[in-house]
Amino acid sequence: MPALQFGLDRLLTDEELRRPLNGRRIALVAHPASVSANLEHALDALATLPDLRITAAFGPQHGLRGDKQDNMAESPEFLDPVHGIPVFSLYGVVRRPTPVMMASFDVLLIDLQDLGCRIYTFITTLRYLLEAAAEHGKAVWVLDRPNPVGRPVEGLLLRPGWESFVGAGALPMRHGLTMGELACWFISTLKLDVDCTVIKMHGWNPEAAPGYGWPLGERSWINPSPNAPNVSMARCYAGTVMLEGTTLSEGRGTTRPLELFGAPDIDARHWISGMQALAPHWLDGCRLRECWFEPTFHKHAGHLCHGVQIHVEDGCYRHARFRPWRLQALAFKALRQMQPDYPLWRDFAYEYEFERLAIDLINGSSLLREWVDDPAATPTDLDALSRPDEAGWGTARREFCLY
Repeated sequence: MPALQFGLDRLLTDEELRRPLNGRRIALVAHPASVSANLEHALDALATLPDLRITAAFGPQHGLRGDKQDNMAESPEFLDPVHGIPVFSLYGVVRRPTPVMMASFDVLLIDLQDLGCRIYTFITTLRYLLEAAAEHGKAVWVLDRPNPVGRPVEGLLLRPGWESFVGAGALPMRHGLTMGELACWFISTLKLDVDCTVIKMHGWNPEAAPGYGWPLGERSWINPSPNAPNVSMARCYAGTVMLEGTTLSEGRGTTRPLELFGAPDIDARHWISGMQALAPHWLDGCRLRECWFEPTFHKHAGHLCHGVQIHVEDGCYRHARFRPWRLQALAFKALRQMQPDYPLWRDFAYEYEFERLAIDLINGSSLLREWVDDPAATPTDLDALSRPDEAGWGTARREFCLY
């Protein structure tokens, strides 16, 4: 047996493990990173097994095979040309499965690679599917995969009333759980009566260097969404995702999306100095580099941007000390000091929300934005807000950790 097996690998190689699925109609929820150890897509691999009957598939945001590049680009439903089964979209006309969709299967297999951050719609899709399965009396099997950023916890908890498609529950920005563990947490906190089985990984060690969550050197990285091209992006994402709620470019339209940020009208060298002066300890575990970039699409497309790249791939990276959420918050704060009137917060329809600011939806409250905009607020003040949330979550999640 290989030293490391993801949930899908175990299901593919263990006929006894699959035995409860015999004779039942099976649907699969997957995306481009839903691949086996030999890089075969989960749908194709499962469809070759004579003891399984695949009757439907579901695609989350960006699609089953990864057909949509940008955020908020909906995917259509279609008939799979190879397997002849319906592929339902959970990021199109609906985001929750309909009764017709739920009637197409008896057991739902969920095989989604997460990034370890609350602001990733696959987590919300997981919640919606569990709720639908409870309502319709369907069984769910979660084929577990690594949290590629491991166990660290960071950020404010989502406040009551701030739930959205990018805020599935009262999680901090970095939650430190796998999808299987999150399923257990959802079932417990939402008090769902659902038949759920987690097919655990074998041999996953979230503390092991050099990946600290992702098994570098053992498994290929496949983009779970188009702008998640590598482990470095995953490490930065719990901070850089906040850029989606700002007028600053998050690097979409470049080859390093969500690892760099900037704009045409900013002095990045001065910006980095301001961050270092405000809270140098919030920049531990990584290196910042002044850079220039010109996005080919998205914000500031075709304009030369002066910005900052976060480097987390060399010998300076310190997993336990790197705090991307604080780093990005510090960048906003330093920009406010440099240019108090800078039009930082982007006011637009974000993930099907039209009333509340995107930066607040992303953070699960207005607290982060208010801290940035308050000239008197200090890094110590943000620590005072976030540390109790982080400590509380660190304790609360223990009963759901499977590894």
